[in-house]
Amino acid sequence: MTQTPVLITTTGPDKPGVSSALFAVLTRHDVDVLDVEQVVIRGKLILGVLAGVYRDPEGLQESVEQAMASVGMQVDVRIGSEIGEDPFALGRIDSTHVVVVLGRPVTARGFAEVARGLAGIGANIDSIRSVADYPVTGLEMYVSVADDTEKADAQLRSELADLAAKVELDLAVERAGIARRAKRLVVFDVDSTLIQGEVIEMLGAYAGNEAQIREITEAAMRGELNFSESLIKRVALLEGLPASVLKDVADSLELTPGARTTVRTLKRMGFRCGVVSGGFLTIIDNLVEDLGLDFAAANELEIVDGKLTGRVVGEIVDRAGKATALQRFAAEYEIPLEQCVAVGDGANDIDMLSVAGMGVAFNAKPALREVADTAISHPYLDAVLFVLGVTRAEVEAADAADGLESQRP
Repeated sequence: MTQTPVLITTTGPDKPGVSSALFAVLTRHDVDVLDVEQVVIRGKLILGVLAGVYRDPEGLQESVEQAMASVGMQVDVRIGSEIGEDPFALGRIDSTHVVVVLGRPVTARGFAEVARGLAGIGANIDSIRSVADYPVTGLEMYVSVADDTEKADAQLRSELADLAAKVELDLAVERAGIARRAKRLVVFDVDSTLIQGEVIEMLGAYAGNEAQIREITEAAMRGELNFSESLIKRVALLEGLPASVLKDVADSLELTPGARTTVRTLKRMGFRCGVVSGGFLTIIDNLVEDLGLDFAAANELEIVDGKLTGRVVGEIVDRAGKATALQRFAAEYEIPLEQCVAVGDGANDIDMLSVAGMGVAFNAKPALREVADTAISHPYLDAVLFVLGVTRAEVEAADAADGLESQRP
């Protein structure tokens, strides 16, 4: 028997009973439900149903209009050709990419520029949803490119990278599909990523060499100096420092805003979480225990007679070493690299981000932003959650269930 497509769109205040009233009518008319879409924006409900009707679509329209009026909702019903030439194409589209827009705020002008840029390369926005309203606004768009090739993928990423700088928004792009939801391990850099500031500069402050150490650090993070060489030079400036200072610095570490929320949420979701750092194990041991991290790799300072010798013990965890550490931990947990996420801020994170399935540059230097899959320019680490598709509402609901207070001001 031939079906007539009927598209029903109802809008009004979100309240109990709307869906049940609509589907009661559809049940009486014995229709097939071909697609359903529902969204609530600031208390306003928008519910769309594409139905396949075997008989009397006009009678269905009248019944739907009466039922929706009885619950105080507006409704628009379109039958057959009123929907379009191919009404069944209204079914859910297999989007090719997901684009997450982050801003504080996301202005109408900025979002319009993003939409215009996507249209300019033939990319269609299939759907949009909110993923965050605090501490940044986050919008998740499912996008389809007309010709899904490597060239089109590269063009989309290039266009969004250019747009991000132009509109002052963070634009993260990933392939849609199961790969996006299959991430299982996240590794964080420590200095200026998981924590605020650079540990070696804090140690330098005790040694009276903070400015000199900072100058070397900044050159290394920009990629102007070999990291191993720069680390050796900086550690040498700590010679003679009492080992007790290490505990003082460890106790003074300040987490990046959102760091605790990010790790807690990822752990709830079953992720393996850890750190790979060019810093020092003695400093981050308490951090690893406090956050319940699964693994850690960092350098070890040599201590003789209670004082730092100005040397590093063992193999240095440098740019290549950070990538090697990520590969080692992924292998230990039997997690493919494409299911790993790496988050960092400096040039010594380039290799680590490059081998991970997804590399996130967090308030990073230009050298790292150029190779990262996405860049976050806001000082909130929980923005990483939104890039992964976790919503603020989901985070807060889980926190509330665990008896934790809201972090909102």
